[in-house]
Parts: sequence; structure tokens; C-alpha cells
Amino acid sequence: MAETFGQRLQERIRAMGPLCVGIDPSSALVGAWGRPDTVEGLEFMSLAVLEASITAAAAIKPQVAYFERFGSAGYRVLERLIGDAHDADVLVIADAKRGDIGATNDAYARAWLDEASPLCSDAVTVSPYTGVGALTPFFERATRGRGVFVLAATSNDEGRDVQRARTDADEAVEDLVLRSVAQINRRDEGLGSLGVVLGATRDRPRFDLTMLQGPYLVPGVGAQGATPEQVGRLFDRCPEGTVLVNVARAILEAGPERSALRDAVNRWRDNLTSFL
Repeated sequence: MAETFGQRLQERIRAMGPLCVGIDPSSALVGAWGRPDTVEGLEFMSLAVLEASITAAAAIKPQVAYFERFGSAGYRVLERLIGDAHDADVLVIADAKRGDIGATNDAYARAWLDEASPLCSDAVTVSPYTGVGALTPFFERATRGRGVFVLAATSNDEGRDVQRARTDADEAVEDLVLRSVAQINRRDEGLGSLGVVLGATRDRPRFDLTMLQGPYLVPGVGAQGATPEQVGRLFDRCPEGTVLVNVARAILEAGPERSALRDAVNRWRDNLTSFL
């Protein structure tokens, strides 16, 4: 039987550590690197960060919006980044936050998780706010070696009112998402391929985080204020290799010098490993 995405990710984290490098080439960061805010600047930053990440990061997470702002030219850069990462055996999580209903979700899933697509990534982030069940087209592709990370409790303050709202059964929305993902993961042996996004700046939800049976993608570390120690406390009882921590700006701000970028990646990898 082929390995699931969850199993591949867990093996990668055990071998490389829990760091996911966020590739967020915003206009501000590209400018801070002394590059013009153009497709060429976008490509320069993206490929430099990938190069610095190859030997120390379990995955990269390109933020699709920063590529999309350049239209088709930006998508060509993203396609190259994904291809180069796969050639280097680095997992790619496309931070696209897609989510709709029915046939639309099927089209999104084909774009990001189908091998025939030039955007095909190892995993993609999705929004559950049309209903977790509406994400089934993504989940179906997760049975074919791909992964999905469902937004449960994001790191931004604005998300709290929605994600902590109560259902008719008096369950917080974030707990509903966590429980729903856990139920689907029970179909897989080992670590399932459906994960959740759970911000390090958030309080621990009521859901028992050890019961997800899938991976966690953890934003909010570094520039947003959370520390590796906080991550360690939040996920203290979770199985080894199930927590993947995204760090973006705190690493990208070290560029454009390649050695400084590599040092930042290694430093964050080591710090996170000591608490997870």
C-alpha cells in the first residue's frame, strides 16, 4: 500500500525537524531585499528561500496570494517553485485557503492536488466555512497520497469570534472542525492525511489534540509573537512528528544573503526541535 501524505510528512519531520518555511514574498519583503516588486523580484526571493530550506526544513509553504497578485506570470513562478521543491525532495504545502461547494471544490482540488496540474502540491490549505462536508472533493484526493489542512483556529485575532462561536449543540466551531477531521482520519492506518491549521497564538481548544490522528500546521510563530516554547506547551502530548510549525517573516527578514538565510533556517529548526 502506498504511503499516505500523513505518513510521508511524519517521516520527514522525524528526519528533518518540525520546521516549515513560509515563502511569503510580499512587496515589503521583496523591497527589503533590495529587489523591485516585480515578477523577477518574486522569483529571486522564492527560489533563494527554497535553496536555504532544502537541508533543514520538512516543508515549504508558499502563500499563493503573493504569487497571484502578478496574475499568470506569478503563477508561472509558483509552478517553477513547486517543481524545484519536488526535485529537491521538499514537501510543498500550497497556502491557497480554497473552499466552496460541490463541483467548484472539485475544480479547486484538481488544481492543487491532481498530478496532471502544474500547481500540484503535496498538500493545500482549505477553509471549512461552507461546511466540512463540502470539502469532500479535497478529502477524496487525500486518499491518493495528497494532504489537506483545514482551518480550525487561525493565528489572527479577527478569527476568534467566528471560530469560538457555538453551534446548536453548544460546541465551539473550532472544536467541531477538529472533531470532524479526526473522524475522517480514522479510515487510515497510521497518521491520516487530513490535518488542521491551529495557530500557536491561540488557547488550547477543548478538543483533545492527541486524538486528531492527523498532522497540525502551526502558524503564528516568529513575527506574530509565539515562541517555540509556547508551541511545545500547546502540543505537549501529541505524537512525535505530527506538528509542523510555519515560520515565514522571521526567516525571510534575514535575506537576501544566502548564508544568513541558511543560518536563520537552521536556528529556527533547532529551536523548534528542542521543544517538540
